[in-house]
Amino acid sequence: MVRRRAVSPVDLTQACLARIGRLNPKLNAFITVTSELALEQARTAEIEIQQGHYRGPLHGIPIGLKDNIDTAGTRTTAASAAFADRIPAEDAEVVSRLKSAGAVIVGKLNLSEFAHSATATISHFGPVHNPWQLDYVAGGSSGGNAAAVAAGLCYGAIGTDTGASIRLPAACCGIVGLKPTYGLVSTAGVIPDSWSFDHVGPMCRTVVDTAVLLSGIAGYKAEDSGRIDVPREDYLQAVRRKPTSLRLGRVLFERNADTNPNAEIVAVQNRAYEVLRRMTAGWREISLSSKDELFGSVADPEAYAFHAARLEKAPELYNPETRKALLDGAKVSLATYMQGRRELDEARRSAARIFADLDLLVTATVTRPPLAIVDSHEAFPDMGYASLGEFNILGLPAISIPCGFTRAGFPVGLQIIGPPFGERRVLALAHAYERSTDWWKRRPRL
Repeated sequence: MVRRRAVSPVDLTQACLARIGRLNPKLNAFITVTSELALEQARTAEIEIQQGHYRGPLHGIPIGLKDNIDTAGTRTTAASAAFADRIPAEDAEVVSRLKSAGAVIVGKLNLSEFAHSATATISHFGPVHNPWQLDYVAGGSSGGNAAAVAAGLCYGAIGTDTGASIRLPAACCGIVGLKPTYGLVSTAGVIPDSWSFDHVGPMCRTVVDTAVLLSGIAGYKAEDSGRIDVPREDYLQAVRRKPTSLRLGRVLFERNADTNPNAEIVAVQNRAYEVLRRMTAGWREISLSSKDELFGSVADPEAYAFHAARLEKAPELYNPETRKALLDGAKVSLATYMQGRRELDEARRSAARIFADLDLLVTATVTRPPLAIVDSHEAFPDMGYASLGEFNILGLPAISIPCGFTRAGFPVGLQIIGPPFGERRVLALAHAYERSTDWWKRRPRL
């Protein structure tokens, strides 16, 4: 509609800003709303499109950014008192790419402090509320992203995922969240949680939107430590692929901390597996060995290393739970960290072997409903997301898509995982499943 000039980027932006003004007080999804900047970008987009300079499907579309992604001249807080007044001088690489694509940035979204917890309630700016049930968590750390997208405050958002932080809130809020292959999307200009595990990816209401947003942000910057030089792709083309020949593996972990899944959620997910089985070449159960101890030996000391000087100088600026979690990394020896890095490299080199006779993996996103906000005091409470971090360890692309609801009205998510740089395959199956159901059409009533 924007391309045909049937709708104006200014109208879209004004509608989102009005909805933010009306609903954000309930959700607390945004930390900073960039109204003037957004309207300026929207007016520029409108003029360019009127003059025939259409940049592509993100041109004039309102997008939100997790507030650990640097924006030149606009504060980037990471939801912490330690960074409450921090104003970066440069845009993160993903922001530069969005601007080049003509996207409109409507604001910076609330999150778990320094992206280091699983609920998005431990934030200097207060907890994010789940739009389906406001007294419950939205999931973390990209909770503001998920709540804003689900509630229609923006058309998509850019999040980060170190151990679950895109897919967990996507499942809790009933949207689509994609963690791309490690290195496919630049982390330059993103406040790090763990250099070895951080991923940047899109969160949207549909798989098509997710493919469009991924196409706009994929690519590396020369300074990226984990960059991968692969050809740029139009991931929107992938959704047209028929999944009938795809062979699936339903994942069972040999060692999994999630020993008490919710029976109702498991039943919803089992029905989703059957839908996938009928539209593909079928699935078989496979077993994967967990390597989640690498979070303790690699991710924890990397997180501590980034914060060590500030923790020593001004520990009171950190939430006590965040500070406690970060200080765990100080206990890890250099020898343990180096051994963990070696094991991580080995795990990623061997990840492709999982797909020797399979095309994709499927498994649960989250196996328990969201916690009530009043019960979410810990940084990493047991919420039934134990398997999510495994795919950060392996660096594999993984998407969470809505697959149903509980009787209490909570969304349920299903996860599809592909081989390295298998985003096209992942998106094709996710889109085929989405279009065979109507879960993606449901919206929270706010």
